[in-house]
Amino acid sequence: MNLSEIGYRRVVIKLGTSVLTSGSDRLDKAHMVELVRQMSSLMKAGVEVVLCTSGAIAAGREHLKFPTLQDTMANKQLLAAVGQSQLILAWSELFSLYGLHVGQLLLTRADLQDRERYLNARDSLNALLAQGIIPIINENDAVATAEIKVGDNDNLSARAALLCDASLLVLLTDQPGLFDADPRKNPDAKLISEVANIDDNLRKLAGGAVSGLGTGGMATKLEAADIARRAGVEVIIASGHHGNVIEKAVCKYDVGTHFFALKNPLESRKQWILAGPNTKGKLVLDEGAVNAVTLKGRSLLSKGIKGVVGIFQRGDTLAIVDSDGKMHAKGMVRYSSDDIKKIMGKHSDEFESILGHDYGDAVIHRNDMVVL
Repeated sequence: MNLSEIGYRRVVIKLGTSVLTSGSDRLDKAHMVELVRQMSSLMKAGVEVVLCTSGAIAAGREHLKFPTLQDTMANKQLLAAVGQSQLILAWSELFSLYGLHVGQLLLTRADLQDRERYLNARDSLNALLAQGIIPIINENDAVATAEIKVGDNDNLSARAALLCDASLLVLLTDQPGLFDADPRKNPDAKLISEVANIDDNLRKLAGGAVSGLGTGGMATKLEAADIARRAGVEVIIASGHHGNVIEKAVCKYDVGTHFFALKNPLESRKQWILAGPNTKGKLVLDEGAVNAVTLKGRSLLSKGIKGVVGIFQRGDTLAIVDSDGKMHAKGMVRYSSDDIKKIMGKHSDEFESILGHDYGDAVIHRNDMVVL
């Protein structure tokens, strides 16, 4: 394989628990060293590699000799706390065989929601890469609660790709890619080799987790692919046990399912809006406002708002939905939920007299909005 003609210079590799354990109940070190060999080859060929790894809880169970524990959040955090150190130790030892150093970044959604913390995480990633050190990213499961978790490493890896401005995201799993039917039930199911557009029909093809070892299935990989491709990042979903899969993906061989990046990627601020903050509420629009926002690139004005869902403050991120509840966009709002309830359906000339203040004509400006 000729690594001298690589089309990507910065890639994020996401490894699922099922890949790292080869479907067993413990880390498969033999397979891990083969994956490290491929990533090391890329580094030596001038490709910068970011590794997003699962497997902390599995590593914790193995290290503690598979204790019998109740299925509680505290026990999962216990296993993650023990396993995280074992997992990073394993990666450090394996990469050192090839003369490479690693650096660990443990993230939660809170690190991605706050713009300053988001930029700090980006600076840390870039600093590691500038020194030839492989950043190893995982969710900080030892302290994360349901409210601040990204929830799965597929979506975390997509956000990592945005953080470091990668050109390719490779999601390695126990499946060869995305199929046109469930291959576990339909022997005639065919692998979809290329995807130019992610629509509702494609989402219906994505099922849940297969192995029971990880938190992500094909559905979360599709979500991750959609986030990444909107930011101009190409995505490949492939089997982590396919021979030389990482090198083949980066050298643009025909492997797995390839998702093309959008031709007009989002600028940095909109990438953060898409990938970072959870939505704090919803604005329900009439048909005219939906068309203005989605088809004409307009800002959201108060006249087109029919309803307000949730309690939120100025600067929070909201979902923009139609009367059927379908989400069409995300955006940072300029008025609180209480304010919008008073001004929805009104003209912007009335804001000052109704509210006693005026933050501008737009409830959500188009520069603070991502159309989905």
